[in-house]
Amino acid sequence: MAKQPTTSELEILNILWEKECATVREVFEIISETKSITYTTVLKLMQIMTEKDLVEREEQGKAHLYRAKIAQTETQKGLVSELLEKVFRGSAMQLVQHLLETKKTSPQEMKEIRKMIQKAEKEAKNE
Repeated sequence: MAKQPTTSELEILNILWEKECATVREVFEIISETKSITYTTVLKLMQIMTEKDLVEREEQGKAHLYRAKIAQTETQKGLVSELLEKVFRGSAMQLVQHLLETKKTSPQEMKEIRKMIQKAEKEAKNE
């Protein structure tokens, strides 16, 4: 499996996951709406990401189309697992407690969280 992406690489991957594929120009235009970055920086990052096997490049005329080579869900799982181990010493309870104490959670989100907990409890009983 590819290495976990850096913060900048993750920003690019999020764009590629949303759009499915994009040129460097398209990625640059989206990122430059919210931060100061040059086209050549985005190009270099995407070239590095190709070398790291995070994205694949396909020539389409003069332009190159990039698409994520790693799945969003697998990347999220890896990053959360790494965070869980590094920051919370493997304690899911501490992670959830921290999230609930520091992030405003809507009533709908709380309802969904309760459903997930109930489902996990049922699955644990059936093991």
